[in-house]
Amino acid sequence: MDASTVLARLSGLLAEQGIEAILIGNAAAALQGAPVTTDDLDFLFRPTPRNVSKLRALARLVGADLTQPSYPLSHMYRIVDPLTEVQLDMMGQVFGVKSFESVRSRSTDFAIGAETVKVASLSDVISMKKAANRTKDRAVMPLLEEILREVERTEE
Repeated sequence: MDASTVLARLSGLLAEQGIEAILIGNAAAALQGAPVTTDDLDFLFRPTPRNVSKLRALARLVGADLTQPSYPLSHMYRIVDPLTEVQLDMMGQVFGVKSFESVRSRSTDFAIGAETVKVASLSDVISMKKAANRTKDRAVMPLLEEILREVERTEE
């Protein structure tokens, strides 16, 4: 399976469970033209008790466990898809952006196969990475900022 097939499959499963989620991180940047790679898919979602129950159902559906590797420090939930071994990280909270709603208002819908994936804007991805301030995020920051400048120049 290639990355688009995996993304379409997991996005479809999220939609089937009724979980509204926005793709963030390097996968979101890659869909917007950034030459970056990742070994997981990060999504922002609302961490309501109902949505967490839906994530548990999704994990059972694919034959996986729902874990919280950073509990109680974060609202991050993880499912490792046994079919593809892709890590699906569901973030209930991220720094660098105001809210789920604000990220959604600037997101774009991308068609991936038969599925539609809501993707965070590149400016939001950059804000999140700056706030996280991890070594791996700082390493790609100049590249992402250059891609954003190019996009903004072409929009003018």
